Amino acid sequence: MSHMGKIYTIGFTGKSAEKFFLLLEENNIKGLIDVRLNNTSQMAAFTKKEDLKYFLKKILFCNYTHRPDFAPTDEILKKYKSKSINWTSYKEEYNRLLNTRNIISHIKKENIIDNVFLCSEHNPEYCHRKLLAEYFQSNWNDIEIIHLL
Repeated sequence: MSHMGKIYTIGFTGKSAEKFFLLLEENNIKGLIDVRLNNTSQMAAFTKKEDLKYFLKKILFCNYTHRPDFAPTDEILKKYKSKSINWTSYKEEYNRLLNTRNIISHIKKENIIDNVFLCSEHNPEYCHRKLLAEYFQSNWNDIEIIHLL
């Protein structure tokens, strides 16, 4: 019987640092995979790349990895944010991008399991981190997706 692996997702918007790190701790997250295209803006508060890497290591002994190849392109993002494409089209373009980049062949399952995908959106419903988790789930089957809210 194969063990069901878990992939977590989290958005930092609307969360205090305390809530954010508690959620990671309570779920025994061993690594955080930053799936944002831009992770250095002031809007990112305590999740700015270098700060976050430091906090994760100091507070949770947790690894930090930035994977911009897991993010949508700036072009796809702009089209969605400007409403020139809807969620369905965004989803199709993003999934096509993951397939074009052949993400599944560049990543080991054990490097994703018990890790959390980080993005900014509070709600995963209309965020690419949900689509990314579903992409891995559809390729590996025995994956449970847990959105930390």
